[in-house]
Amino acid sequence: MEQVFAYIISLGAAVMMPIIFLVLGLCIGLNFNKALMSGLKVGVGFIGLGIVTALLTTSMKGPLESVVEIYHLQLHVFDMGWPAAASVAYNTAVGAFIIPVCLGVNILLLMCKGTRTVNIDLWNYWHFAFIGAVVYFASAAMGWDYPLAWGFFAAIICYIITLVIADVTAPKFQGFYKDVDGISIPQPFCASFVPFAWAINKGLDKIPGMNRLEIDAEGMKKKFGIAGEPLFLGIVVGIAIGCLSYSSWAEIVDHVPNILGLGIKMGAVMELIPRVTVLFIEGLKPISDATRSLIARKFHGAEGLSIGMSPALVIGHPATLVASIILIPITLIIAVLIPGNQFLPLASLAGMFYLFPLVLPYTKGNVLKTIIVGIVIIVMALLMVTYMAPYFTLAAHDVYANTQDPAVATPEHFEAGSLDFAGSPMAWFIFVCCHSWKWIGAGILTIGTIALVWWNRRRMIRLVPEELAHDERILEKEKA
Repeated sequence: MEQVFAYIISLGAAVMMPIIFLVLGLCIGLNFNKALMSGLKVGVGFIGLGIVTALLTTSMKGPLESVVEIYHLQLHVFDMGWPAAASVAYNTAVGAFIIPVCLGVNILLLMCKGTRTVNIDLWNYWHFAFIGAVVYFASAAMGWDYPLAWGFFAAIICYIITLVIADVTAPKFQGFYKDVDGISIPQPFCASFVPFAWAINKGLDKIPGMNRLEIDAEGMKKKFGIAGEPLFLGIVVGIAIGCLSYSSWAEIVDHVPNILGLGIKMGAVMELIPRVTVLFIEGLKPISDATRSLIARKFHGAEGLSIGMSPALVIGHPATLVASIILIPITLIIAVLIPGNQFLPLASLAGMFYLFPLVLPYTKGNVLKTIIVGIVIIVMALLMVTYMAPYFTLAAHDVYANTQDPAVATPEHFEAGSLDFAGSPMAWFIFVCCHSWKWIGAGILTIGTIALVWWNRRRMIRLVPEELAHDERILEKEKA
């Protein structure tokens, strides 16, 4: 069984998701051709997104390393990037069985009406496996009994909380983004920041004038013209980082072609990501429409089910692109100035886009509010990565010793870190409860999670009449 799931994961999202979508499409009544094309578009979308983010990573690597060297920014927690975190997650006993265990939990919650999200984003199950793996290694190092049980406990708690947040955010998510009816985002890295987005947005609205300050991406284009375009902002930020990577004006003048080239590449990333994410929407729409139609026709009492999918669907939103690109230099400055931080994000910067998919529905796409939320998130994330670094390192060393995977090879005299998923408040809180408070922490997590599921169930029951009306409208539209 372990080998079977290891093989499935080794296929990668680009291969795994088309297969899942084909099977799912056939099960809900789509014809073979439509189900296959739906899955292939999602797979091609993952490949396209990987190419574009690789362009960002390879383009930024050299200049950012030069900036680190010129300004002496070396910190002792090395940025391994999300691939190292995923490798740690899936190359452990927790990761080997995370898919069947979490799917079982999902089915149980659906039967109990504790959730309405069907989480088919199997690739991102590595997030749940990661927190489970880190808790497992930390508890084993402390000599606890049954460390594997502690690992699965942490993973399952994370999974359940994420499903609840996906349910709560689904109406706002579907209302804010276009063409995502019936979709929710049960990815814990994104879900972790929802409470902060809600609270900070509420606080900002109490500042006189702030609630009337509407600076969305379209408004920026109208007000600032070309200067408000994500493409142009990407070029400007790329050129600025390119200039900072040289130590004198003479070097800048000598390397103008390289600097301009970096600017164009950054602009290309900003322009290409929205075009790639269109493929995800095109692939998902037939599946989403067929699922909701099937539920409306045959499963009264299970109204409002959402398909849980990757946040890659919506990272092409202009507000996400603008906020992400502006936060890259801000993040480097914060990393150096914040007391107690030892983590300098470099490889993780390519994942900056994933901070905001569930933030934008609460800030309503307001770029200024989104950037403010992003700064708070980054400050927290840097400190949490620093806190978890010794335990991430412990897990990385063990996985490297067993697999020789270069993704988890931590440089000598450094500890391992990654913004995703070690910079997540959810991961940090679950880890602290399990590692520092042990049985008391486990009790807090258990009682809190059960209460959260119960509250979610009662909340969804109140929404049933509204959702029934929505489903009736879908049926009437189909008949017409």
